[in-house]
Amino acid sequence: MKLDCLIVDDEVALAETTCEYFNMFEVRTEFVTSVEECERFLEKHEPSLLLLDINLGNESGFDLCKKLRKTMEIPILFISARSSDDDVLIALNIGGDDYIQKPYTLSILLAKVKAVLKRYGNASGKQQDILEFGQIQIVPKLRRVRVSGMDVHLKLMEYKLLHYLAKNKNRIITKDELFQNVWGDSFVGDGTLNVHIRHLREKIERNPKDPQFIKTVWGTGYVFEDTQQ
Repeated sequence: MKLDCLIVDDEVALAETTCEYFNMFEVRTEFVTSVEECERFLEKHEPSLLLLDINLGNESGFDLCKKLRKTMEIPILFISARSSDDDVLIALNIGGDDYIQKPYTLSILLAKVKAVLKRYGNASGKQQDILEFGQIQIVPKLRRVRVSGMDVHLKLMEYKLLHYLAKNKNRIITKDELFQNVWGDSFVGDGTLNVHIRHLREKIERNPKDPQFIKTVWGTGYVFEDTQQ
């Protein structure tokens, strides 16, 4: 089942009430109460949005957000009783999309969540855009890559490079285009690009020395071949 919202909050009564209210208005929601539960949940489910408390027992929602941002791009809305400007700035600077102070009004919170889901195109059961090529699956909203059903950990620039190549499949992409659109910097050298390509092939190709997908176009750049098109 596709999930719209996951609440991560150790205030059980509040999390449960919010969860029930959201589900009543057809925003499919579940809740967990700790960082560990959240991480286990995300191994098996792909929510479209996270509502994340800052204080989670002895653990920090800030730390969880920073960790999730290494592998996921879904919207993260912080919910917290903490009201200092420093907390708000930290939340936004580490990848939070909004900061909502407790106590919140359920109807207003629901409206904010619906607006974000609509903006990201995931509300009301819409399927996420998933790129699939043979054994490779790319879920852009979550910045998740699977090969033969297993999650593959890619560093940020490795993922951005793979995603750019894949969404421009079967088109020769010059090195300069990759420098500008993946790194945003024309001063990145061939050596950096070559290393990232090699690492990508090692992680996603069955035979990195004879790649099926990421092909070199000598003197020009690369092409991501989708032979099943």
